[in-house]
Amino acid sequence: MDLSIKQGVKLLATGSAVPNLSISNDLISTFVDTSDAWIYSRTGIKERRVVSGSSSLIDIAALASDRAMHKIQMDPKDIDLIILATSTPNDLFGSASQLQAKISADNAVAFDITAACSGFIVAMVTASQFIQNGTFSNVLVVGADILSKWTDWSDRRTCVLFGDGAGAVILQSSSVINNSVLGFKLNTDGKKYDQLNIHYDMVDSWRNSIHNGLYGRFNTITMNGKEVYKFAVSRVPESIQFCLNSLNLSVAQVDWLLLHQANARILKAVASRLMIPLDKVISNLAKYGNTSAASIPLALDEAIEDSLISQGDLIVMSGFGAGLTWGTVVLKWQS
Repeated sequence: MDLSIKQGVKLLATGSAVPNLSISNDLISTFVDTSDAWIYSRTGIKERRVVSGSSSLIDIAALASDRAMHKIQMDPKDIDLIILATSTPNDLFGSASQLQAKISADNAVAFDITAACSGFIVAMVTASQFIQNGTFSNVLVVGADILSKWTDWSDRRTCVLFGDGAGAVILQSSSVINNSVLGFKLNTDGKKYDQLNIHYDMVDSWRNSIHNGLYGRFNTITMNGKEVYKFAVSRVPESIQFCLNSLNLSVAQVDWLLLHQANARILKAVASRLMIPLDKVISNLAKYGNTSAASIPLALDEAIEDSLISQGDLIVMSGFGAGLTWGTVVLKWQS
């Protein structure tokens, strides 16, 4: 199957936002049995940002979006479509419409995509398809999650991993076919959904719920770390290699590898399997931890802001996580 993009899809701008409150490893070690050395050696994380007070998912998603639009002086009313990739919406029915209102993108269609840590990649591919078939010209793709609200802060296996953040990109149709977004690959293995999830606990029956006023509730994040690690380090390199092959590109041509910021060990293992040097791996994991759908656009924006990425660089982005889902997008940076 040819998974290349048949019409130019140009990445115009990026933006990102994180909450102000920083939670260090030392602070976590005051309420669970752990230490900065233990956390960092096993995850590569030193701190993470979490929302506080009345701050919400939409606040940081809107800030990331505004920053992306400001870079190219785009009027929000010129946006045709907003795709919000999140697993932690303000409203269970979806939050993209709230984001549309918050940034005054009055002419945009808006909807959510839920694919956890693969969400941004899935949203990028979805946006590219809409642009490719001529439905929309300007698409805002946002990855944002507030995992702190779904974390069991007494569980040292998971509470050390997650943080909150948002990242945004603006995609636009282009007459040049071989432009920014070159190709993609998406996969799902639903048989292993229970290796990483937030389970919904149901009441015994609807009669019980009426009688007791209880309708069930979502639990906190649960994860089988060993299985997720094995899944990531085997499936992600396969996805990347398949995608590169479909575009007649070699691993040697990759300038930057940008993976979902889950764990430093996973980043190193994937790079090693592909024989990509670690100095080509983009990572801000130490500062933010695992921000789910936000991690890739957040790291991409920072790399661009730091002038790490140059004109014409080939960037391979891969997300992986709950579902289990994984996917790759190949991008050529054209500023």
